[in-house]
Amino acid sequence: MKNKKINISEKLKKFTDYWSPRVVAEMNDYQFKLAKISGEFIWHHHESTDEVFFVIKGSMSIEFRDGIVELSQGEMYVVPKGVEHKPHAEEECHIMLIEPRGIINTGEIKNELTAVNDNWI
Repeated sequence: MKNKKINISEKLKKFTDYWSPRVVAEMNDYQFKLAKISGEFIWHHHESTDEVFFVIKGSMSIEFRDGIVELSQGEMYVVPKGVEHKPHAEEECHIMLIEPRGIINTGEIKNELTAVNDNWI
């Protein structure tokens, strides 16, 4: 067997910073990223790809220009490509993002919340 199993809980213990996704696996050209989030992110979009948010622990919301989607532990949502959105969590929330390799967390915007890309744990 070539690949090792991945313990999500153990990986989440290895970092504490918010809004800084860490890659834990790849499948074809897609990356599975873990992140801890708290507070508000920025309005952004991803022009070329959909983005999957899967809540591992806690709860979060994704604000859109025309509404809000609330997500709790065990729930996921696919944000369609090109759709402007702003993630938010009242308290610390652990999530998995699934998106193509090379996608920047802040979309087309570069600022202090732009995370290092392809950051593996």
